[in-house]
Amino acid sequence: MNCRSSGLTDRGMLRNVNQDNLFVDPDGRLFIVADGMGGHAGGQEASRIATEVLSEVILNNWDSDEPSDDLLKAAIHKANEAILEDQDRHPERAEMGTTIVLVLCRAGEWWQAHVGDSRLYRSRDWQLQQLTRDHTWVARAVEAGDLSLEQARTHPWRHVLMQCLGRRDLELVEIYRLNLQPGDRLLLCSDGLTEELSDGELTHHLSQLRSATELDEVVEQLVQSAKDRGGRDNITVVLVALDSEDAACDDQDAELDDEPSEGMSDATLSMGHNL
Repeated sequence: MNCRSSGLTDRGMLRNVNQDNLFVDPDGRLFIVADGMGGHAGGQEASRIATEVLSEVILNNWDSDEPSDDLLKAAIHKANEAILEDQDRHPERAEMGTTIVLVLCRAGEWWQAHVGDSRLYRSRDWQLQQLTRDHTWVARAVEAGDLSLEQARTHPWRHVLMQCLGRRDLELVEIYRLNLQPGDRLLLCSDGLTEELSDGELTHHLSQLRSATELDEVVEQLVQSAKDRGGRDNITVVLVALDSEDAACDDQDAELDDEPSEGMSDATLSMGHNL
């Protein structure tokens, strides 16, 4: 299958350091965004550990017989353990943690996994759909009917995470099998993007993406637009585009009511790659 990808991470306009990390596999098999928290050194370290351990475990076991959902669970568990071990060795980082959102294509199937409030969107026929559920207090309150969506957007607790890597009580890990069709685009991002840009604005930017060769330009536009709106947090964006002539990887839809598998301004640009 032929696809291209591009990723960019930026510290934004107000933060002194960038606590986000990303991983874009040169062979286009795996894409990760991680948003660290817990102080400057802690957040940076947690997101770095997460992206390194996840990519190493997944890619080193790529040719194993282990099903992809089990491989994802094992990798996430090991990343969480690695962060906890670092906390034990460095008490000054005891409160560090990180969100993660990732996508992989293995054995002809696309999968997503996430913990926290970094998001995955799918753009299809210029319609944007959020494929992840935020693991936050306000998202849970909206699901329970205690808050409206409008109230949630400005609630002072909207950044309070119910789950992240770096916690001994890690329980909520959501893993779904994805359906992708020719021409689909995937957007992985930290909340530094979605805090500044609405879904309508994200759709507008993605509508500029008329071909996969324009990925780098659109990624840069998304990050710059978030900075122009204030750039209050670190901003990380990864775009993955399936060329329109390509065949879909899977035959099951990844709607949010599907049953998940549960288990447990410095800038870096990762350029597009062909498979």
